[in-house]
Amino acid sequence: MDIYQNYKTFSTTLAERPLTVETGKFAGLANGSCIVRYGETTILATATASEKPRDGIDFFPLAVDYEEKLYSVGKIPGSFLKREGKPSEKAVLAGRQIDRPIRPLFPKDMRNDVVVSITLLSVDPDCSPEIAGLIGASVALSISDIPWKGPIAAVLLGYVDGEYVFNPTAEQRLVSQMAVTVAASADKIVMIEAGANEISDDVMYNGIVAAHEVIKPIVAFIEDIKAQIGKPKFTYPAQVLDEAIYEDVKAFALNKIAHALDTDDKDIRDARLSKVTAEVETELGEKYPDSKEAFGEAIYKLEKYLVRKMIFEEHRRVDGRSLEEIRPLYAEAGLIPRVHGSGLFSRGQTQVLTIATLGAIKDSQLLDGVDEAETKRYMHHYNMPGYSVGEAKSSRGPGRREIGHGALAERSLEPVLPSVEEFPYAIRLVSEVLSSNGSTSQGSVCGSTLALMDAGVPIKAPVAGISCGLITQGEDWITMVDIQGLEDFFGDMDFKVAGTKKGITSIQMDIKVEGLSYDIIKKAFEQTKAGREYILDEIILKAIPAPRKTLSKYAPKILTYSIPTDKIREVIGSGGKVIQKITADTGVKIDIEDDGTAFILYIDQAAGEEALSIIRTIVEGPSIGTIYKGKVTRLMSFGAFVEFVPGKEGLVHISQLDECRVPRVEDVVNVGDEIWVKVTEIDDQGRINLSRKAALKELMAKQEK
Repeated sequence: MDIYQNYKTFSTTLAERPLTVETGKFAGLANGSCIVRYGETTILATATASEKPRDGIDFFPLAVDYEEKLYSVGKIPGSFLKREGKPSEKAVLAGRQIDRPIRPLFPKDMRNDVVVSITLLSVDPDCSPEIAGLIGASVALSISDIPWKGPIAAVLLGYVDGEYVFNPTAEQRLVSQMAVTVAASADKIVMIEAGANEISDDVMYNGIVAAHEVIKPIVAFIEDIKAQIGKPKFTYPAQVLDEAIYEDVKAFALNKIAHALDTDDKDIRDARLSKVTAEVETELGEKYPDSKEAFGEAIYKLEKYLVRKMIFEEHRRVDGRSLEEIRPLYAEAGLIPRVHGSGLFSRGQTQVLTIATLGAIKDSQLLDGVDEAETKRYMHHYNMPGYSVGEAKSSRGPGRREIGHGALAERSLEPVLPSVEEFPYAIRLVSEVLSSNGSTSQGSVCGSTLALMDAGVPIKAPVAGISCGLITQGEDWITMVDIQGLEDFFGDMDFKVAGTKKGITSIQMDIKVEGLSYDIIKKAFEQTKAGREYILDEIILKAIPAPRKTLSKYAPKILTYSIPTDKIREVIGSGGKVIQKITADTGVKIDIEDDGTAFILYIDQAAGEEALSIIRTIVEGPSIGTIYKGKVTRLMSFGAFVEFVPGKEGLVHISQLDECRVPRVEDVVNVGDEIWVKVTEIDDQGRINLSRKAALKELMAKQEK
C-alpha cells in the first residue's frame, strides 16, 4: 500500500518563476497542510483547529507562527545553545503580515483555537519566503475543514527605474524605490504593507492595482486546488447573544450609552460606560441571573451600533468632529535634558515621547536570521505601558504589537535618514507611549521626526503619519481621517500612511471586513495625504523648522580617517595592544571597518584630535615639526628613548632634554615619565630624533600668546 497515495502536486508560475504546491505527503495530522516551493524557497504550511471552542472568551483565538530555521540558509545558530530561540523581529513581523489578511476571513463568532504555522525549510534570496508563506497559509486553510472565506494570495511589489517589478530578486530589491506586500482575494484588496522612498500616491495606488492583476491568477490556482482536494468545512457552536437579553438591554440603556459616548475625553466616556454597565446589572440582574457576560456583550453591540450609526448617517463622530477633522495637535522638541534628542507629539489624548540616541557604528544591531543582512544601523523601539491606557499592568517586555509598531515607525523614517558616509552614527529611537487613544504608531512617527531633528540628524525631510478609518453598510461605505481608539475598535479599517511632503514612506492596512475596493483605497490616500501635510506644515515644522546645526554636547562626536588595508594591523597592534593603548590614553572609542574606515568617537574634542593624530602618525609616519606627548621607555648615557605614539620610538639626545646643560639623563627624566617631544629629524634609515627642549619652547610660546 502506498502511504502517499493522496500525494498531489499543483504547478503554476508567479512573476515568471515556478510555483509548486504539494499536498498529501507532509504533516498529515493537521487539518490542512502543504509544501510550497517558489524557486528554491521551500516552506511547510499547516493549519490546525481545536475540536472544541474555548470557554469564557469573547474573541476568535487565532495564532500565526512564522518559524525561521537557520538550516534553511545553511547557518548554525550563533547562540550558546546552538538552536533557534524566540522568534526574531523579522519572523514576528512576517507572522503579523500573514495574520492580518487571513483573520478577517474567519467567522467572527467562532471560538475554536486555530494555529497557522509556517516553517522555512529552504530560502532562495530571489524568491520571498514571506510571500510563499502567505500563499501556503491560504492553501492550507482553503483545503482544510476549518471554516474560512478564502482563498487569498500575495505578491511583493517593487519599483525599479520607473517600472513596477513583481517579486523582485535580491539584486532588484537593493535598488527598488519601494517594497510593498499586497494581499488580495479575487476581487478585493485585503492587506497592504509598504515601505517606500517618498513614492507619490498615484504611483503607489497604480502599483497596488497592478499587483492585484498578478494576484488574481494565483487565487484562481488555489481555488482549483480547493475544488480538487478541499475538505467540507466543519460546523461549530456559534456564540450567539440571547435576543431577549439584547432587546431588554437596548430598551433600558440605549439612550444612556449614547450619552456616555458623547464626549471627546476617554476617561469620562469609560466612567460613564462603567456606570451604565452597573445600572444594567442592577436593573436586569434579577430577571437574567448569571448573565453578566451577556450584559457586557449587549452593551458592546449597542456601542458599536451607535458609533457606526452616528458616523454613517450623521457624518459626525462621538467626540463631535467632522469626518475630515483632526484632533487637537501639539509638538515639542528638546524637552528632555542630557539625552541626544527628544520629541513629544500629541494628537487628542494620544501622546508619544520619542528619545533619540546616537552611537558608534559598532553599536549597530547584530542580526542572526535567514536574511543576508548581518547588521542594522537604525533601530526603532516602541513601548506601550499599562498606564498609557489607564491599566495597572506591569511591563513584561515587548509583545508582537510593540515589535510591529516599532518596525512600522522604523520603516517610515528610514528613507529620510542620511547615509553612513554623510552621518557615521548608529541611531536608536525609542518611542514611549504615554497616553493612548488611537493611532499611537503614527504618533510615534511624528515624535520620532521631532527627536531626530532635535538630535541634529540631517534627515532629508520631516515625516508625519496619520490613519484613516472606514465604516461599511453593505456596499455603501464612508471614511474618516484620524481615528481614535473607539473608531478603530468598532470600525472596519485602520489605514495608516506615513510620508513626507514629497511622498509615501510607509503604509500599513488593518481591516475587519473581507476586503477593500479600489475606490476606498483611493479615498484613504487622499485623506491621509491631506492630513500628513497639515501636520508637517502646521505642527512639526513650527515646533522645529530644521535639524539642529550641532549635536548635543552629550552626544559623541565622530572623526573619520581612511586607513590603508595593509596598515590596519599596525594600528590595531598584536592582540589589539596598540588600539587599546590609544583608547586608554585618550578616552575615545575607535571602530575600524574591514575596508579601513576608522571612526573615532569622542566627547572632548582635544581627545578626539589627539587620537586621530596618533593613528595618522602610525599610518603615515611622523612629520618633522610635530609635537607629541610620549613616554620614556629606555635611558642611555647619551639620551632617552621615548615612545611618542604606540609602537614608534625616537631618541631625545641628552643635549635636547633641557635648555640648560644636563650632566646626566636621570637628572631630567626616568623610565615611565610622560614628556612632550618634538620631531626634529628623520634620517635615511627611518631613525627619529626628538627634542624635549624644542617642544617646551614652542608650547611656552603658545601659552604666552
